[in-house]
Amino acid sequence: MRREEAFRGISKRLAVHYLENLGGELVAGEREDNAEAEVADEEWTATLSAEKVSVAGSMKLTEVSVSFEGEDEAVEELVEKFTQKAMRAGG
Repeated sequence: MRREEAFRGISKRLAVHYLENLGGELVAGEREDNAEAEVADEEWTATLSAEKVSVAGSMKLTEVSVSFEGEDEAVEELVEKFTQKAMRAGG
């Protein structure tokens, strides 16, 4: 299964940290926003990238795009847990 999601208001560094807390390990790339990164465990892989996007006028936020791949059940559980962590970051 492959699932793509975008998260605003968090840095890629923080997204990598969350994925590591959920059992993954940084296996490729860098934590910095200007480079892709890949975090994986035995059941899933998450590929991350980040870019600045306009939200209102000249206001910009970082948007982290994550492509989750792996076993269906593992990906669904990972996305749910990651989304909860990412939503708490902004508020």
